[in-house]
Amino acid sequence: MNGQEVSRRITDLLPDASVKVSGEDCNFSVLVVSDEFAELRPVARQQQILRLFGEELASGRLHALTVDACTTAELSARQSTLTSISL
Repeated sequence: MNGQEVSRRITDLLPDASVKVSGEDCNFSVLVVSDEFAELRPVARQQQILRLFGEELASGRLHALTVDACTTAELSARQSTLTSISL
């Protein structure tokens, strides 16, 4: 499995999503930004994405998939918070 396949599966489910995939081989992290997540709790968002890869996770073809799923507004709030922190 490669990052492009991971991204494609997610955008097939959520066409409006912005997806950033990092990692390689059988370990990936994804940031999925979609306003379709607005009414879902964080764990439900993660489950929705993880279900797409259930077979691969069960077989070991995909060892780990870390999911960060948020809305556009939540991502903007995170970025604002980070830029307002001064070291």
